Parts: sequence; C-alpha cells; structure tokens
Amino acid sequence: MKGDKQQRTMDLEIESRNVGMTPRWKEEIEARMADLQEGHNDLIHGRVTLTKNPHHKKANNVAEALVVVTLPGRHTITARKERKTFEEAIRAAFAAVETELDRYRQKRASKEIRTSPIPPYTGVVSKLFPDEGYGFILLDGGEEVYFHRNAVHGMKFEELVDGTEVVLNVEEGEKGLQATTVNPPPMLP
Repeated sequence: MKGDKQQRTMDLEIESRNVGMTPRWKEEIEARMADLQEGHNDLIHGRVTLTKNPHHKKANNVAEALVVVTLPGRHTITARKERKTFEEAIRAAFAAVETELDRYRQKRASKEIRTSPIPPYTGVVSKLFPDEGYGFILLDGGEEVYFHRNAVHGMKFEELVDGTEVVLNVEEGEKGLQATTVNPPPMLP
C-alpha cells in the first residue's frame, strides 16, 4: 500500500494524555498523516497528541488534538483543535494542517530556481572522422571530448578541419565527456 511505504519514511509519534488511545483513533491518525504525505513525501516528522481536558473552561470541548508536522529546513506546521469528540478534533486539526501545508508547498513551488548558465568550453578540433560523422575536440585544459555531426551549429561539419577553433557545451556521456553543441567562437567587436 502506497501510504504504508510513505509512512515508514517519516518519523511519526502518536500519544494521548488523560485518555486511552483507541485503535480507531490511531488508524485515523495514521491514514490522515499518510494523506498529508501523498504525492509529496516531504514530511520528516509528525506528532499527534490527543488530550482530554476534564476541567476545561468550555465544558463542551473536552477533546483536544494537536498535530505537528516538520518539513526540511526545520519548517514546522502546527494545529491544535478542541471539539466535543476526539474524532471531530482529529478531523479539524488535520484539516488546518492540510491547509497550511498546501500554502507552504504552493509557495515553495512558485519560487523560481535561477541557475547561472555554465560558460561554454573552448577548444580545437583534434581528430575528424568525416565518413563516420564524428570527431574529437581538444579542450583548452587538455581533455579530449567526443562530438557528433548533429551537435555542430553555425558551421558545416563537412567544412571542419583539424585545428578549427570552437566553443562547445559538454555533458557526461556513456563513454565519457561529449559535446552537446559545437559552435564557431563568437566574433570579437
């Protein structure tokens, strides 16, 4: 069951004060916690405490549910709800946590992650195999990089010769570094 797997990745504490924990409450808490985790798997820790308040100011609300969830970066969301029954208190507390968790996740998802572009490498064509449609470029640092004719842009593969200066982007391939794009060097003003 998907919820069980996610439940195991998160540390969950369920406790009660002044009242015995029933199997039904425990099952509902575990199911609701799994629902919070569903599709995200970002909760690190969860704690649910049920407390019976016999001498509470509001005589009708003696059942209290406290739900605390922790996300990466020590971000914590807490909800404490008091109701007439523990079932109502559990539902209300989890609903409040779910609302806050949705807000938190939407805010995190809306932040754009900006990465600075990796500057292109420079080098010279060192070996060409025109009939096979590939070659190698010697980078300024001394490393050789494979390139395929389809990676060549702004010039023709057929016109490349040993010693042609190029600018390229590189990634790790199956057999080592390979060029994803090979372009002529930019013209200086």
